[in-house]
Amino acid sequence: MFYTYVLHSKKDGNFYTGFTQDLKLRFDQHNKGQVESTKDRRPLELIYYEACLNRDDAIHREKYLKTYHGKAYIRKRLKSYLTG
Repeated sequence: MFYTYVLHSKKDGNFYTGFTQDLKLRFDQHNKGQVESTKDRRPLELIYYEACLNRDDAIHREKYLKTYHGKAYIRKRLKSYLTG
């Protein structure tokens, strides 16, 4: 399985979107500061993920979620979480 995921930074309130084959390991790497793009944005919370059978599908989904429309999709999908 391949996972596309969205993290929420509790420090700056922004999202980080990525993909991986091992979601638990990757999330641990983010929270331990081992990922350059998120090490200064910890602590991070995993707020959304999708599982794909194919690597290319996961990459395609990651690219979509990073677009304006993809970010709007996440905000709409997680409306209850984001509004408290």
